[in-house]
Amino acid sequence: MTKRLLGMRVAVLAADGFEQIELTRPAKALEKEGAVVEVVSLKPGKIRGMNLHLPGSKVKVDRLIAEADPGYYDALLIPGGFINPDLLRQSSDVLQFVRTMMAAGKPIASICHGPWVLISAGLAANKRLTSWPGIRDDVTNAGGLWEDSAVVRDGALITSRGPMDLPAFNEAVIDLFAEHLPPGRAAEAQERRTPVGRYVVGGLALVVVAALVARRAAA
Repeated sequence: MTKRLLGMRVAVLAADGFEQIELTRPAKALEKEGAVVEVVSLKPGKIRGMNLHLPGSKVKVDRLIAEADPGYYDALLIPGGFINPDLLRQSSDVLQFVRTMMAAGKPIASICHGPWVLISAGLAANKRLTSWPGIRDDVTNAGGLWEDSAVVRDGALITSRGPMDLPAFNEAVIDLFAEHLPPGRAAEAQERRTPVGRYVVGGLALVVVAALVARRAAA
């Protein structure tokens, strides 16, 4: 079966305190469809997730936000949690990264408290979106049009309310991201997966062995 997101480069913006399943489950769903998912964060090493109010597992950081090029990525995922988006929204690098992605028309998906980052980036005004109900006032005060739905899509932006919406969220995110898969990206990924180099090296090795055998026979 063809993977719908083969080769797509997805940045996951996350910091300590991210809601565990709001990162891991969408990331696994994206990778299952062939996407290359990278965790972009504020510090190197690992960041700690949360299961509601309890500490969760750690996730490896692939790239620092200060070094991340939004032009490299094809799509963006912002998970929620109480602490994670509050830390992210205080970073000017994060806000500029998100603004650049949206200005380029690249798809963005956010869930739970994740829209806090969109608000601080000045991107919520006149957008139809949803979030964790607790930050509904923040969304509306920022000019957003809040809806109480499992998934809300406005152009290339998708939002959901929380963990209970993950099945619908993941399906909608894959559909949206698939619409924005850059032409040729899947072919590039398929080419990288072909072990051409191994066969070339093997062929050269056979040539070298044959030359040595011929040289010894002539001696």
